[in-house]
Amino acid sequence: MAAKLKKGDKVVVLAGKDKGKEGTISSVDPKTGKAIVDGINIAIRATRQSQTSQGGRIPKAMPIQLSNLSLIDANGKATRVGFRMEGDKKVRFAKTTGDVIDA
Repeated sequence: MAAKLKKGDKVVVLAGKDKGKEGTISSVDPKTGKAIVDGINIAIRATRQSQTSQGGRIPKAMPIQLSNLSLIDANGKATRVGFRMEGDKKVRFAKTTGDVIDA
């Protein structure tokens, strides 16, 4: 299946403890259907001190299910993503406005 959400997309969280928060996708794992969004779904992880890094309690962004994320359109609202052919190229577009996301 084609990727409706990609790295660098600005998204809003639809469900969970961070509902309504916005962020940018830093990585996507299509195999598990999850994405890591900057500043969303933060958990505190304890790490051991080493020669290269300081130990302690470090906040880390945890993966969030793709179905709980929605792309933000030009108007700043959540939108679903569709696909259409423009010439000989398949492009993503916002269902609310009809605008092409990636030209």
